[in-house]
Amino acid sequence: MRRRHDRVRRIGVRRGAAAGLVLALLAGCAAQQRAPGPAGGAAPGVTDTTVKVGGVLTRTSASGYSTKDAEIGARARFERANAAGGVHGRRIEFVGAEDDGQDAAKGDAAAKKLVQKDEVFALVPVHAPNFGGAAFLEQQGVPWFGWATGPQWCGTRTGFGYNGCLAPKKGAGSQTWWGRQMAELLGGAAGKSVYVQTSDSSGSKYGGTTISQSFTAAGFELAGVNSGLPAAAPPPDWLPYVNKIMTSDGGGPPDVVVSVIAGTKFNVGLYAALKRAGYKGVLTDATSYDAAILADPASAEALEGVIAAPMFEPFESTAPEIAQLKADVEKAAPGTRLTQHLAIGYWAADIFLDMLTKTGKDLTRERFLATGNGSYSYENAGFGRIRYPRDHSEPNGCGALVKLEGGAFTVAKSMKCFENVPLR
Repeated sequence: MRRRHDRVRRIGVRRGAAAGLVLALLAGCAAQQRAPGPAGGAAPGVTDTTVKVGGVLTRTSASGYSTKDAEIGARARFERANAAGGVHGRRIEFVGAEDDGQDAAKGDAAAKKLVQKDEVFALVPVHAPNFGGAAFLEQQGVPWFGWATGPQWCGTRTGFGYNGCLAPKKGAGSQTWWGRQMAELLGGAAGKSVYVQTSDSSGSKYGGTTISQSFTAAGFELAGVNSGLPAAAPPPDWLPYVNKIMTSDGGGPPDVVVSVIAGTKFNVGLYAALKRAGYKGVLTDATSYDAAILADPASAEALEGVIAAPMFEPFESTAPEIAQLKADVEKAAPGTRLTQHLAIGYWAADIFLDMLTKTGKDLTRERFLATGNGSYSYENAGFGRIRYPRDHSEPNGCGALVKLEGGAFTVAKSMKCFENVPLR
């Protein structure tokens, strides 16, 4: 009995050793598939052959506002990179974008899901005006890329807006490109006045401050700033606002009216009312470069002659970078209409890929952030230039102008970058 017992025990030991060897081999294979971290640990979202990323967008909202097209732009850029062999032999595994519903709490939950459950390396693109995941991503050291429309992008080490920080603090650099591009377009700013109309939202008011300074830095005279427009919905009567504008320049109308209002309905109402009142000056805003406007005759008529100010090279441009963007989008999603949100997703992905390339094959979040925050610079005619860490605290200073004329958009001024001035 004892001999039989010993034989069984020896067999058990051999089988246990064999099983342990198999488990060790499997563990070794798994370890080989994950890129080593700085202390021998695994880099989240990274294997020898892939880098996993996902985004957060405002796909849906109560107001109807949506940035969903940014996913198409990012996917198109990633697919071109993958077709070329990826970055240092790693393909981009894009898991798509979560919807924050324009709710900060949902945005925070979406960021946590992507990092903790999906185990992404970075968030690309993030295009959500009320994004609430910034503090979590900063605490976790997770890079994120997108349109830096709010203060949550500024002062971080992990958030990389394709256009820098649009909400600089007092004393930090503030953009002058919009005013200077308009001055060049109009043959100079000397003797010309500008009136800035915003809504009563904090973001719109802040934009009114920075944009007013952009125009005065370019030499325009500030005729006035009105932030009394309700942000929730267009007013039933535009006349009080129109009367203020039409008498703002010494009793007469200003040469330029700048609208810092989020939403086509607002701008259509304001511009139509100004035109009925006989306004003949220049109308300009940041949101009217939208192909959907052309499908609505009333909107197209109200916005005729308006000069929009996108922070990327217009789709009507002949620049090779725009031809490449169009080809990438058509290959990834044939027949897709080109929109501002699509461009933002595309260029955010493009900057991420450039930063990934410059980091090198030995990839961890720590090394990636060291690259991005270590005198990083990248120029591209599609969006201008980006310079980090400087642009964590100020905008990149670049933009273009597009005019709606005869029912079609035309390039009024191609992408150009200007130096910022301290915000007063």
